Amino acid sequence: MMTRTVALATRGLATLGLALVAVTASAQDMMRDVDLTSPAMVSAEMTRPEVEAVLAKASAAQPADFTGKRLSGLDLSGLDLSNAVLRTARLNKTILRDARLDRAILDQAWLLDADLTGASLKGANLFASQMARARLDGADLSGARIAADLTGASLVGASIADAHLGADMRNQSMGLMRAVLRSANLERLNARNADLSRVDLEFAALRGADLTGASLKNAQLGGADLTGAIVIDADFDGADLVSAKLIAPIGLDRARNFDKAKNRERLIRE
Repeated sequence: MMTRTVALATRGLATLGLALVAVTASAQDMMRDVDLTSPAMVSAEMTRPEVEAVLAKASAAQPADFTGKRLSGLDLSGLDLSNAVLRTARLNKTILRDARLDRAILDQAWLLDADLTGASLKGANLFASQMARARLDGADLSGARIAADLTGASLVGASIADAHLGADMRNQSMGLMRAVLRSANLERLNARNADLSRVDLEFAALRGADLTGASLKNAQLGGADLTGAIVIDADFDGADLVSAKLIAPIGLDRARNFDKAKNRERLIRE
């Protein structure tokens, strides 16, 4: 009897292990096997007036809930979606210019090619969100938790001050979850005191960005353009700078742990 119990327990643990592997795979690669041209990804099941009606009924105790809703392609510019729950919602190519999404929950939401120019996402949660090529020029994401794929996105003049984009190594049961900003346009980005540890910034344009006090520990900066960036008190411990452009940076003599950065000898300095 004891042997059978142990066998069942072992089998249960193995099943749980496989489930965790499946969760890890889906969390790390939501794009795999997804038909981005399907109606589920490009259509909307609500109109703007219907969205506004839901928002009108929302309260602090019961925020608007759009979990899993198809809202792709809608013009929701200027709406106040603060505190709204948009978990797993589809907002591909949705226009959210100047919208308010403060403290909104956008975990695992789809925002491919979405337009969030000038939007406010202060304190928002963006965990495993798909935001490739999204436009966030002038957006305010200060204090937000961002573990999203922002490959090729534009955040010109945006703010991620005090935001958390880095990997939390105490909670990585789903794999290395951190922001991906590969090839993103981050010119004049306000990243003061932001956590960018282990963030993928390869080939990102960070010209004129303010990285004062930011953590770049173990960040991937290969091929990134940091021309004219402010790096006072920025922590470069373990950051990979292979082929990165560090031309005329401001405050490099006051940066932290720059001597511990990787591939400094392969920097482009002029």
